[in-house]
Amino acid sequence: MALVKIREILDGKYSDQTVSVRGWVYRKRQGKELIFLVIRDSTGVIQCTVKKANAPTAWAEAEKLTIESSLTLEGTAKPDSRAPGGFEISAEAVSIIGLAEVFPIAKDKSEEFIRDMRHLWLRSRKMNLVMKVRAKVLEYAREYFEKTDFIEVSPPMFISAAVEGGSTLFGLKYFEQDLYLTQSSQLYLEILISSLENVYCIAPSFRAEKSRTIRHLTEYWHMEAEWPFSDMNDLMQFEEGLMEHICKRVYENCQNEFKELGADIAKLSQVTVPFPRITYAEAIDRLKAKNSSLKWGDDLGYEDEKILAEEFGKPFFVYDYPTVIKAFYCRTYRDRPEVALSVDMMVPRVGEISTGGQREEDKDILIQRIKEQGLKPEDYEWYLDLRRYGTVPHAGFGMGVERLLVWMLDLDNIIDAIPFPRTTRRFYP
Repeated sequence: MALVKIREILDGKYSDQTVSVRGWVYRKRQGKELIFLVIRDSTGVIQCTVKKANAPTAWAEAEKLTIESSLTLEGTAKPDSRAPGGFEISAEAVSIIGLAEVFPIAKDKSEEFIRDMRHLWLRSRKMNLVMKVRAKVLEYAREYFEKTDFIEVSPPMFISAAVEGGSTLFGLKYFEQDLYLTQSSQLYLEILISSLENVYCIAPSFRAEKSRTIRHLTEYWHMEAEWPFSDMNDLMQFEEGLMEHICKRVYENCQNEFKELGADIAKLSQVTVPFPRITYAEAIDRLKAKNSSLKWGDDLGYEDEKILAEEFGKPFFVYDYPTVIKAFYCRTYRDRPEVALSVDMMVPRVGEISTGGQREEDKDILIQRIKEQGLKPEDYEWYLDLRRYGTVPHAGFGMGVERLLVWMLDLDNIIDAIPFPRTTRRFYP
């Protein structure tokens, strides 16, 4: 008898055959002569029936079963249009593996309670499906990086100096030294471009931001890339190609997940290059109608970005930001030093999902920018060495994996885009 995955049965591979499935009780309903069990494994859920008259031993075991009990069930898989997924197993044998206590999560539990019980909520169909799509997004991202000759590298999580603003650093005691959790792997990727050229990583980043929006986490996964002999236009072309590839592959291979989640997969098929591009100055002009106090030099907030994104209705770029609101490593126009060669990709509902741009390759200008931001050049000696010994024009970006998933899957909150969310208030389990 074949031990099979539920998905294989739902795909019709074992119609009218005797099968064995192994998993957990997802739902249970009992009558006088019939017990309905919905069994789940990693691949899906299937309805099973246990008839008292036909299988008295299986019935005795099925009576004991509680929600989330683990079991092995044997029976005949049959097409049934009334059953979820179109197939049902008529059980002939039930073997309990682990009998569960009363499961604490019920349909009437609050969102707050569900978040407190994250370790159990990860068993839900919603989280199962989200995590599968997440895995595919990472797979297709790596697929694109590989086909464009990028090499995956592994930067450190402990850092000695800020990459972004110091106010968002998580400090920690590292033996006798004060170190920080990384905000971005960018500076370390810049080291590696002089050896490997095109490099990328997919790794955690940490931001001590006290924002409470649907798009903020204190620990999130960052898809970052850097490469030499490139400019901001090269960067935008690469990013839109990456985004188009991920969306196309997810559209081709995740139809079932999107359908069960109730997410609009059609928008992914509409992601095609080239993306619309507007300058920061044009963005300010567009936004003034709804925010008259907004002026050139102000940082765009979450609501501003959402307004812009709704106008376009698909991914687009905003570029040429004021130097004053960008990090020290951003290259500036030589004839307009007040404007940085920086670019954000934005999407509806979420706003900014990636930030990138051209990096400053001139050592003297870089030292000046470090000082202007109140930082100490001596803390960045190794970074300055990259400009002393064979500097090149180069560019790169960082994209938030969870923000991308919020947009793709129409999620209400970013905490549902990651298995174990870390926010200003949540760090359990």
